[in-house]
Amino acid sequence: MDTVNILLVDDQPSKLLSYEVILQDLSENLIKAQSAREALEHLLRTDIAVILVDVCMPEQDGFELVSMIREHPRYQSTAIIFVSAVMMAEPDRLRGYAAGAVDYVSVPIVPEVLRAKVRVFTELYRKTRELERLNADLENRVRQRTAELEASSTQLRQLNEELEHRIEQRTREREEALAQLFEAQKLDTIGQLTGGVAHDFNNLLMAILGSLGLLKKRLPEDAREQRLVNNAIQAAERGAALTQRLLAFARRQELKPTTVDFLRLFDSIEDLLKKAVGPGVELTLDLAQDIPDILVDSNQLELALLNLFMNARDAMDGAGTITLVVDADQVALPTSIGPGRYVRICVSDDGVGMDEATAARATEPFFTTKGPGKGTGLGLSMVQGLTAQSGGAFALTSNQGIGTSVSLWLPVANRVDTTAQADLEVAAEADLRAGGDLSVLVVDDDPLVSMGTVAMLEDLGHVAVDVTSASQALELLAQGQHFDILITDHSMPGMTGAELARMIFASFPQLPVVLASGYAELPDERGLAELVRLTKPFTQEQLRQAINRAIGFRASAA
Repeated sequence: MDTVNILLVDDQPSKLLSYEVILQDLSENLIKAQSAREALEHLLRTDIAVILVDVCMPEQDGFELVSMIREHPRYQSTAIIFVSAVMMAEPDRLRGYAAGAVDYVSVPIVPEVLRAKVRVFTELYRKTRELERLNADLENRVRQRTAELEASSTQLRQLNEELEHRIEQRTREREEALAQLFEAQKLDTIGQLTGGVAHDFNNLLMAILGSLGLLKKRLPEDAREQRLVNNAIQAAERGAALTQRLLAFARRQELKPTTVDFLRLFDSIEDLLKKAVGPGVELTLDLAQDIPDILVDSNQLELALLNLFMNARDAMDGAGTITLVVDADQVALPTSIGPGRYVRICVSDDGVGMDEATAARATEPFFTTKGPGKGTGLGLSMVQGLTAQSGGAFALTSNQGIGTSVSLWLPVANRVDTTAQADLEVAAEADLRAGGDLSVLVVDDDPLVSMGTVAMLEDLGHVAVDVTSASQALELLAQGQHFDILITDHSMPGMTGAELARMIFASFPQLPVVLASGYAELPDERGLAELVRLTKPFTQEQLRQAINRAIGFRASAA
């Protein structure tokens, strides 16, 4: 236990010595002062627990000294005991207590009483200091805990803000995903409807174009009649082009992807594009020279470029700059396409641009900002459908007053040798000329299409038999009736043309098959890798070429 300081103040050394002897058993540190000035000096230098003061001193009496001590902030509660042989009357005591004393000890001193009184006040001093220390420690711990709580509260607030931010982000991502899903479902529904309408319309155009083509061959060389037939054929061909755009949007068009050198393709159509956009439009080209070949339907790509350039021209009202950038930069590939190498084709203009709402609807079928009769609203949807069906990606960015930029990413092609295919067609053409007329089985549930196909075959010198279902065709073959080739529609009730072709290849492997359809893809390609496709509506020449290819494939397989 730490000792405390006890200050003894008396002008008589003998009395100070007696105090020292009496209090030495307390084992405390005793400090002696013979005047008020000396006592004050000790008080300023040292912490004092108890002060013993003689009342009667020559320079300043005890009352004055105690009053001065009490004025010091450090000693306002220090225990002060008066020691006096005189002035022990009740008024004197009251004066002492008023000055700040806490007790009186009369002379002669009873040692036990003095020690007991001093011991009480020293222990009180110790307890008070311990309590102050504990209070200070408690305050420190409270401050520390408060700081920890404030830090925890700040951290919790930050975590709550981060959680709210993440919830907002996840909610926004979910809303965007739902919007994309809704858009995909909407486009899929529109695509199914569009594809179905285009397919049925193609059947009608098939009958119209086939009949008009045969009629044109039979009409006399009369300018007026030939002009009327040509007008009807051109109108039907425009209808066929419209259905191709519809099928392109629905991603059901018949594509013939080949290895395409873009620089060569663009060089062949550059003059056409310049004439299409007019003399008021300046064309700026930024074409990388090391562009790899791409895998795409070249005819459809030419049509897509023409659509983009004419859209850009219309956005600039016939005057401005169109910029074409083509490169193979793989750094900024869209996340919507799979791994691989792609070529980017970007067409930009400095026209009026579109606001966000218009740009969001720009690829919707039949949506157009042009006036009546100036656009079908199928150009961008056709371009988007082509890129998606080709395994690429489409992106459109636009700002009002700045312009619009459309980017296409198309896959890089692996070079293939097409010589064998050309040899097959040449061999098939030779075999066909050497073999004479063919016996052809036509399968189509639409009598108008069937009638037109039969008429074109007969005009080519072949013998044609038509049936309205796959089951009827299989019955004729099972009965042993011989045919040189079978031409079947794909979309038929009961059994599709693809299913019929698969059964033909299994049971009659020597019989060539041509599949006629307005759709781009088969539900199942197994066993149909060499199936010759014919896109509706087809011309007599396209029919003849398809027959040649089918016979060539069968001859090669044999």
